[in-house]
Amino acid sequence: MQNKTIKQLISIGTELLKNSSDSAKLDAQVLLGFVLNKAITYLHTWPDKLLAEASTFQYNELVQRRLSGEPISYITGMKEFWSLPFFCNPATLIPRPDTEILVEHVLIYGQSFGNEKLKCLDLGTGTGAIALSLASEMPHWIIDAVDFNNDAVALANKNAKNLDLTTVEIYQSDWFFQVSSNKSFDIIVSNPPYIDDQDIHLKQGDVRFEPLSALVAENNGLADIANIIVQAKSYLSDGGALFLEHGYKQSDKVKEIFIANGYIEAMTIKDYGGNDRVTWAKFNKDKSH
Repeated sequence: MQNKTIKQLISIGTELLKNSSDSAKLDAQVLLGFVLNKAITYLHTWPDKLLAEASTFQYNELVQRRLSGEPISYITGMKEFWSLPFFCNPATLIPRPDTEILVEHVLIYGQSFGNEKLKCLDLGTGTGAIALSLASEMPHWIIDAVDFNNDAVALANKNAKNLDLTTVEIYQSDWFFQVSSNKSFDIIVSNPPYIDDQDIHLKQGDVRFEPLSALVAENNGLADIANIIVQAKSYLSDGGALFLEHGYKQSDKVKEIFIANGYIEAMTIKDYGGNDRVTWAKFNKDKSH
């Protein structure tokens, strides 16, 4: 096999992936950078560098995996979120840029309390992206993060250690089941399953490789959202806020569930694409009866 340059391999990868990825060149660059353990800037700096046959073979294998539809983040085992590196694996959803909206608005809400040690709970933490991003910005907050899947808990703890954010308490729980009834939280946040099991998007793109249990919910995708809204009332401090990520067509229904359960000031936030993505509301215990 004739040795090829960085530029040639990126060109080959881009051509192979052009019909299966809307970011073919970037995918090719990320995969080659992963093989070489180099940043993409290195690829731009040394385009004519000839690569060893072993590196070329490994790169071709990874391109074939991507060609089959496997997400880049599962191939490389990494995904950046909130400018932080997160380990990823098929036990969890891949952190998505739109979820940064959730983090951003939780932080905006939290800033109104100044330097108070707010207590926060992240339900269904997955990689730990939400909880650990919040902890990176608000190290004085007391943050719990839970997930039903033990493999996800292990991964989130691995990310916490890697990011040196080990003050976040991460443990297994089916929603609130293992959360102590003595605890109360100023903020509860979740990106729960919210896709209907008949949604055609489940057969498209990266989600084909992601765990269905983290994607799909009954009742047109609203079952887990409704469950969290009901149960959170027992765990929120008086006037505490619940933030939920949801599908772009679900905001009206989510608001209805909030209001039906005595929450107040329900508001919806749009994502970077202009779609409804996060709805949040407060719960005043003394005014809920």
